[in-house]
Amino acid sequence: MSRPKPEPVQVVKQRRDNALKMLVSGVPYIRFLGIEFDRRGDELTATLPFDEKLIGNPMLPALHGGVTAAFLEVAALVELSWSMLWEDLEAGRFDLTKLDPAHLPRMPKTIDFSVDYLRSGLPRDAYARARVNRSGRRYASVHVEAWQDNRTRPFAQATGHFLMPAPEEG
Repeated sequence: MSRPKPEPVQVVKQRRDNALKMLVSGVPYIRFLGIEFDRRGDELTATLPFDEKLIGNPMLPALHGGVTAAFLEVAALVELSWSMLWEDLEAGRFDLTKLDPAHLPRMPKTIDFSVDYLRSGLPRDAYARARVNRSGRRYASVHVEAWQDNRTRPFAQATGHFLMPAPEEG
């Protein structure tokens, strides 16, 4: 018995990138802030490109605390949603030809989100990576860190707890 020929790597990458793009494009606030995601395998890095509208204190200048919190929360939510989507995507349970922002799985809902502001966010690009600490059927916990020039010196970090969406009735 012969094995099926594996898909070309470019096809696999394209499918993963399209799924991530659909996931992110379904949230208008992500577009408003300009947050982008870089995918390497199943690992995501969120990027908040600098824009003058993100400055909260022009005297310093420093990123607005609300923008920082939103950036961290978006990074955590997208990481959690991507980890759920990744499993379905790799197992072939998703028909990507029918995938659009209106037909994506529902996003988790934030229960609470605690931000630690460690230093001022400078007027430059910021990056964030989230780590899912626990993900069950009903609840998930995610930790996220944001940095600018040096990943070992985060300017903010957060921990969030999320209510997982109920499984879709099929």
